[in-house]
Amino acid sequence: MKLHASGEDYLETILVLQKKRSMVRSVDVARHMEVSKPSVCHAVATLRDGGFLTMDSDYFLHLTDVGREVAEQIYEKHLFFTDRLIEAGVDPVAAEKDACRMEHVISQESFEHLKNAYKTKEE
Repeated sequence: MKLHASGEDYLETILVLQKKRSMVRSVDVARHMEVSKPSVCHAVATLRDGGFLTMDSDYFLHLTDVGREVAEQIYEKHLFFTDRLIEAGVDPVAAEKDACRMEHVISQESFEHLKNAYKTKEE
C-alpha cells in the first residue's frame, strides 16, 4: 500500500507519542496533530487496513513492524532536515514546518546519499 504524506504524518505522530508515553490512543493523536477525532479514526482505519498499525481491545494503537519502519524513516528525515535548517539560520518554527514537507518528497535513496555526504563533511 502506498502511503500519502498524511498517512506518514499519522505514523510519525504515533511513533513520537509512543516514545513519550508507551500507550497511545486516537484522541492523543488528534490532540497532538490538532485534527478532529473523525479524521484520526478514518486514518487509523486506513492504516490498519494497510497493515501499518493495529488497535487492541482497549483502543490503544500499536505500530506493526512495517508501520514502525516507515515511521522511523520519516522521523529520521524530519529530525535531519529540521536540524540542518536550524543550523543554516532558519527560524526553528519555520524549520519544523519545512522539514515536515521535505520529509515526504525526498526518496529514501536520495536521503541516504545526503545524510552520508553530511556525515563525511562533518568528519
